[in-house]
Amino acid sequence: MILGLFGNDDELVFEIELIGADGLELPVDVILDTGFSGWLAIDEQDLQGLDWIYVQTRALRTARGEADFNIYAGLIRIDGQTFDIPVHVGEGVSEILLGRQWLKTRRLVVDVPSRVLTLG
Repeated sequence: MILGLFGNDDELVFEIELIGADGLELPVDVILDTGFSGWLAIDEQDLQGLDWIYVQTRALRTARGEADFNIYAGLIRIDGQTFDIPVHVGEGVSEILLGRQWLKTRRLVVDVPSRVLTLG
């Protein structure tokens, strides 16, 4: 289980590690976005240096309309566990996003009044 923090506007923020093809581990803060149906979304500039393998391009409906995302085979670590997941990479993704796919395998606890946020 990982502990999260609430952002300035009560965003659900967690820390994970992105793992590059060379084994470099990059800790990053991510926002859990239940409106995003995938596993992870990042901006194309965040992809630099990770050397993840391109898989395909897929259209995705976003809050700004339909957009094309490049899908990469990404490696990340959450709570000490390593996952090989499809990562949506697009232009103008302002924050790194965890999507609701994680909620199929992990329990999310959000208690804003008590300031408790966990994913595990």
